[in-house]
Amino acid sequence: MNNPTGSLHMVHAEVESMPRTQWHRTPINLSMLLVTCLAFAPTVTAAAISTGGGGWTPPSDMPDWITPLAFVILIAVYALIVFEVVHRALAAAIGGIAVVVALHAVGDGPDLGTVVTWIDEETLGLLIGMMIIVDVLAKTGLFEWAAVQAYAYSGGSIWRLSIILCVITAVFSAFLDNVTTILLIVPVTIQISKVLDLEPVPLIIAEVMFSNIGGAATQIGDPPNIIIGAQLSPQALSDYDMLAGQGVTFVDFIVHVGPAVVIAIAPSFWLLSRLESKGLSGARHRNVDLLRLRYGIKDMQLLKKSGAILTLVIIGFFAHSAYPHPLLTVATIALGGAVLMLLFTSPHHVEEQLDAVEWTTIIFFAGLFIMIGGLQYMGLIDSIAEGISDIISRASEDNRLMVSVVLLLWVSAIASAFIDNIPYTATMVPVVIELANDPNLGLELAPLAWALALGACLGGNGTIIGASANVVAAGLAEGSGNDISFNRFFKTGFPIMILTIMTSTVYVIVRYAIEWDSNIIPFAIIAAMMAASLFCTPIIYGKFADSVDDSEVE
Repeated sequence: MNNPTGSLHMVHAEVESMPRTQWHRTPINLSMLLVTCLAFAPTVTAAAISTGGGGWTPPSDMPDWITPLAFVILIAVYALIVFEVVHRALAAAIGGIAVVVALHAVGDGPDLGTVVTWIDEETLGLLIGMMIIVDVLAKTGLFEWAAVQAYAYSGGSIWRLSIILCVITAVFSAFLDNVTTILLIVPVTIQISKVLDLEPVPLIIAEVMFSNIGGAATQIGDPPNIIIGAQLSPQALSDYDMLAGQGVTFVDFIVHVGPAVVIAIAPSFWLLSRLESKGLSGARHRNVDLLRLRYGIKDMQLLKKSGAILTLVIIGFFAHSAYPHPLLTVATIALGGAVLMLLFTSPHHVEEQLDAVEWTTIIFFAGLFIMIGGLQYMGLIDSIAEGISDIISRASEDNRLMVSVVLLLWVSAIASAFIDNIPYTATMVPVVIELANDPNLGLELAPLAWALALGACLGGNGTIIGASANVVAAGLAEGSGNDISFNRFFKTGFPIMILTIMTSTVYVIVRYAIEWDSNIIPFAIIAAMMAASLFCTPIIYGKFADSVDDSEVE
């Protein structure tokens, strides 16, 4: 799953055998929230330098049946979610319990302190902090106001409205992160759906698709890119003589992954229009001036205070990637912003704001992280990595690079759709380094890195638990009375994932796998593909513009 936002601290924690800081259950009161925020300072630092995993060491001689059992547990949990036997939060909790019991069955298993370190505090801290901030902002009427503005620009067309919201989501996801973007944009979508009497689920699913697509374009847009950028930076590769000068930078992500994202935009909108034609077609005609009067800003003073704090939080998100520091992580920034928000807006009444946190989503993530952490120790992800490495090493020298990038791209996409992409990417980065560092294979590092990034990020669209943004959106939708089931999301998400991976396959083959007589040829082909996507998008934008199913004027 394309998991939610990370930081450089989290990157180091994941790669070094997934040591995680300890997440304490937080009672619903301000004092404990403050303690939680402050507690991140020592725990983040400890996780950054730890190499253990809570002091527990897995048995060196795991039985042969443990890895097949890991696959069985994963499939069983997915069956519970797909067929909605139980709530997905409970299914994840059952999976977490199952892997812990399995590890105890083979020897001295992890204790509670170790299990808790498998939970990614960065994701949970970001979610809790931003949910509180968004709840305070909602009381100002900002989301209703933004919904009316988006409707006004759409001219009443639901399809145009969906494209406007998707483009905003993609751009914000590239330069913030997709989880934060979803937390900000979905409330707007829910409000506009209420105003226009629309079903919000098609709009929310569309936004999730483009949050994952847009987040793939930059190093800070999605956790897999953060991991890849940190572990394959020139500084991190300084000890590898063969890889000197092959490190990747922030600009490299935009130059090499950005074009693939641009190419995928128009095909994704086209397929979205086919898959969600019922929910995203037609029009709603309303009196815009009346809507602006009815859904204006309710509390300007509260908006000024909360808006200023949100601005500081967003600046902090940018700063943490440019100036890495153990205390400057997305979790501490979001939690700090939440504390400031409560302190300056309702210092004596915080229960309502804290009740707005989607605790079922938090529990789901906690259970999922524990399950995936245990599955990693059971050898599930390592077996995938070993299989990829074995196939690549057997390929002929002439086709080895093509086999490498295509295999990495597709396996990463499928794995990321069904397995949390943070441990998967953290496990695959060392494999990529070893492949590029093997003189017998003769593979360049960069094409492997870009194939891994595209597969891990775009693969998050495959299922509702493929990325953190998906789960957050589903939680927000459920909180508004609009449940998004696994099958409902899969119906749209998986085809779009396949399509974007197909366009990315063409891109990586043209740019990296084929030896052209001139560098101008692949440049011209890719430029033409980008131009075609950008040219077709406005055409697709007007696809349902004239289709009207509601002529009511209020």
